[in-house]
Amino acid sequence: MMRSFVVFIAAAAMLAASVPSASQEQLKARIMSYNVRNGVGYDNNRDIARTANVILRQQPDVVAIQEVDSVTGRSGGRYVLGDLAAATGMHATFAPAIDYDGGKYGIGMLSREEPLSVKRVALPGREEARALLIAEFPAYVAACTHLSLTPADAEASVAIIREAARAAGKPLILCGDFNSYPDSPVIKHLEESFKRVCDDKPTFPAPEPKEKIDFMMISKDSGARCLGYRVVEAPVESDHRPVVADIYLPVPADRIIYHQPYLQNMSQDGAVTVMYQTRPICTSSVEYGTDTINTLSERQLIGGQEAVHDIEHRVRLTGLKPGQRYFYRVRAREITENQGYYKSFGNESVTPWHTFTVPSPAQKDFTAVIVNDMHCFPATISAMAKVAMQQNPDFVVFNGDCMAEPGSRSQAIHDIHLMADAFGLADRPGVFIRGNHEIRNAYSSGQTSLVDRNDGLTYGAFNWGDTRFVTLDCGEDKPDTTWVYYGLNNFSRLRQEQTEFIKNELASKEFKKAGRRVLIHHIPVWGNTDSYQPCTRLWAPLLSKAPFDINITAHVHEYNRIDPKRGENPFPVIVGGGYDLDGATVTVLRRQGDSMSVTVLGADGRTIDAFQF
Repeated sequence: MMRSFVVFIAAAAMLAASVPSASQEQLKARIMSYNVRNGVGYDNNRDIARTANVILRQQPDVVAIQEVDSVTGRSGGRYVLGDLAAATGMHATFAPAIDYDGGKYGIGMLSREEPLSVKRVALPGREEARALLIAEFPAYVAACTHLSLTPADAEASVAIIREAARAAGKPLILCGDFNSYPDSPVIKHLEESFKRVCDDKPTFPAPEPKEKIDFMMISKDSGARCLGYRVVEAPVESDHRPVVADIYLPVPADRIIYHQPYLQNMSQDGAVTVMYQTRPICTSSVEYGTDTINTLSERQLIGGQEAVHDIEHRVRLTGLKPGQRYFYRVRAREITENQGYYKSFGNESVTPWHTFTVPSPAQKDFTAVIVNDMHCFPATISAMAKVAMQQNPDFVVFNGDCMAEPGSRSQAIHDIHLMADAFGLADRPGVFIRGNHEIRNAYSSGQTSLVDRNDGLTYGAFNWGDTRFVTLDCGEDKPDTTWVYYGLNNFSRLRQEQTEFIKNELASKEFKKAGRRVLIHHIPVWGNTDSYQPCTRLWAPLLSKAPFDINITAHVHEYNRIDPKRGENPFPVIVGGGYDLDGATVTVLRRQGDSMSVTVLGADGRTIDAFQF
C-alpha cells in the first residue's frame, strides 16, 4: 500500500510540473531599429562582427535594418545582411531599393523566427527610390523603411504605409530611419494612424547625437503597446544609434478564452452560473436566449462595475424559465491597457454556442453520474467520461479527489478543465465536492474560486425536481494537529459548522417536502477504513435518524455497497472505487417517476452493481 501511495504522489508531482500556464498571458516582442551604414562605423572601418555585437547585446526578436548592401563592389561582393544574420544567428530578409555598384542596396530585417510572409512595397524618392519591407509573424507584423530625404516624397509615403497597416490584420510595428524630425509634417501625419513608441532623444550622429530621425511606431487601436524604450549606447559602430523597444502584443483571438465555459450552481428557481477563464485580462459577457437570434447579454458586475481585474470570470444568469432550453456563448475581448482615463483593447474571442435546460420543480425524472478519486490521471478521466457520457446525464457530481493537489492557480485551472471538458460541463452543470487531496498544497484554498456554490460555502443543498441533494465537505483525513499541516488547518470548525447545517437542513421545509433525498460526501461516515473518523463521531448520530434514500461516498479506493443496518446506516451506502482503471467506478443515479435506481459501472462500461429503491 505504501509503495503504491509513493508512486501515486510521484506521478502527481510530475503532472503538476508539466501543467501549462493558465495565468495571465503576456506576449512580448523586443524590436530594434538600426541604420547600420552597411557595417561601416563612424571611424570608417567596416566591421560586421562589431555591428553584430551591438545587436546581440540587445537580444532582439526583430531588427529593422537600413542601409545595407547585397553583393555590391564596395562590399566586396558580400551579402552584408546575410553576414549579419550568420553572426547573430537570425533569419535574414532583404528588400532592395535600388541597383548599386553591381548589386543591390536597400533595407532588411533580421528575425529570430522565420516570417510567415514577406512583402516589399515601393516608396517614392526622387534622389533614390525607397522601399517598405513588411514581414508577418504569428502575433504581429514588423515593417522597416528608410524614407526619402525629400520631404514631399517622405510625406507621399505616409498614405502607402497607412494602407499597409490597415491591411495587416495584426498590430503593425513600423521602424526605421525616417529622415524626419519629431515636429515635421511626416511624423505628425504618421501619428494620425500610429502611436509613437519612441521619445525625442536624439539618435544621429552616433558619437554625439543631436537629431532625432530614427523612429518606432505601433498601429493605433491594435492593442499593442510599449513596455519600455531606449536609445542604445553605440557611439562608433555606425553613424546612427540603434533604438530598442519591448512591445506588448495582444493575445491572438484563438488563445483568449481558456478552453470552454462550464456551468455551475444551476437552480430550478431559474438561475445558473457560467464560469470561464481567459488568458489575458478581458471585458466579457455571456449572450443567451431561447434561440441564437433573440439574445440577452449579461456581465459580471461588482458594485456597478464590470469585473475586469482578473482572468477568472463568473456570470450569473437569472430570470430563466424552469424547464426551458437555453443557448449561450461567451464573448471576451482583451483589455491591453486599463488606466484611469485611457483604455485600449485587443482581439475578441467568441465561443461556440452551448445549451442547457433549467430543471423544473414539477419534474421528477433525471439522470446524474457521480465520479470520485480520479486524482487527475488523464487515462482514468478519459475512461470515466466515456462511460458517464453514454448515460446522457443531466448533471455530474465530482465527489472528491478528482483533481490533483493544486500547487498553483495555473494547475488548478488546468485540472478543473480536464474535468469540465471531458464531462461536457459546457452543456450540463457540474457539482464539485472537495476531497482530502484537493485541500492540500499551495493553491488549495484558492481552488474554491473556480467553482460556484450557494453563499460561497463548500457544502450545501439543492433540489433537482423534487429530489433533495445534500453535499458535505469532510475536510482532511488526519487531525488538524498533524505536523504536515503546520497549524494552517481548522477542519474541526468546518465539521462543527456542518453539524449545525445538517440539523437545520433536516428540519427545513425543502428537505421535508422532497420526494427523494440523496446524501453525497467524500469520506464515508459508514465504511471508512481510516483510524481518524471525526465525521462519523459528529454526524452519524444525526444521519442515522435522517430519512435519506441513499448515501454516496468515496475515499477508500475500493468499491463497496453497505446495506442498511439497524442502529447504524438506515439507508444504502455506496463507496466509489479508486483511480486505478481496474477498480474505478461511475455511479449512475436515475430517477424515473417515483422509482430511483443506482447502477455502478466500471471503466470498461461493465455493470458492477445495480439496485432500485
